[in-house]
Order: sequence, then structure tokens, then C-alpha cells
Amino acid sequence: MTDAPITLHQALLDEVPPRALYGQLRVRSAAFVVEQQCIYLDLDGLDLEPGCVLWWHERGGEVLSTIRVLRRGEERVIGRVATAPAARGLGLAGQLIQAAIDAEPGRVFRLGGQKHLAPWYSRFGFERSGDDYMEDDIPHTPMARQPLPATS
Repeated sequence: MTDAPITLHQALLDEVPPRALYGQLRVRSAAFVVEQQCIYLDLDGLDLEPGCVLWWHERGGEVLSTIRVLRRGEERVIGRVATAPAARGLGLAGQLIQAAIDAEPGRVFRLGGQKHLAPWYSRFGFERSGDDYMEDDIPHTPMARQPLPATS
């Protein structure tokens, strides 16, 4: 890795520079398809939905971490949380989740996280919102984060 600063980015799909999009898809494929040996089509069409925001960190032109945030009416759904192996332990995925929440503080956020990561997601205010389920032979926990009450 280079000593260049790590930068935070967010954009709608059509606004993501091609190399950054390629980097995000590479990180996602490396984490979910290769590392977890889960054969599935990451390009599920949801990135194309109106209002889908891609968030990512870069250093020296290399994508280090990424998430996507989908609009579901008034709610937001976080998914495709992934960090490149060489960048793990830097807290980047957590920074992306917090940045997405901070960008829309009055929204309910939902996610379906891998069950073993439920305690990690709870650090951001997510709580179990249903029964565990299997997705691609991996146990998942549905979780939701309610907006914090407005202070006067």
C-alpha cells in the first residue's frame, strides 16, 4: 500500500468514475465470491436502481472498502459491505456505514448482515428486526436502525 491519504467518496452509479467502480466491484467479488466461496452474481441490478448511492474509500487510486445504500421508500438499506484484505483492521467499513447514516440521520436503515457480524453492526445502533435466515448457505440476521430522536 502507498502512503497516500485515504479518501472517502460517495456517488450515484452514473457519477462513479469507471476505475473506482471497477475497484468496488473487484473488492466485492474478492470478498463474497472468492474469499467466501459463494458462487453468485454480484451484479444483481440493484446498483442501477434510482437513488442507489455507492460509498467507498480509496488510497492512491485503489479502492479499499465499499458499501451500497438502496432507497426503499423512506428507508435505506445498506448492503455489499466489503473491505480489501490488505485494508482490514483500519475501520474503513465502519466509517462508511457511519457516513451513510450521518448523511441521512432521520432515516430508518436496514441490512441483512452475516449472523456473526450482528454484534459489530450493533455498534452503529442496529438491532435484530426478524428471524435469522440463510442466504447463499450463510446465516444472516435482519437488522434495523431507528433514527435518533431529534433534540431541541
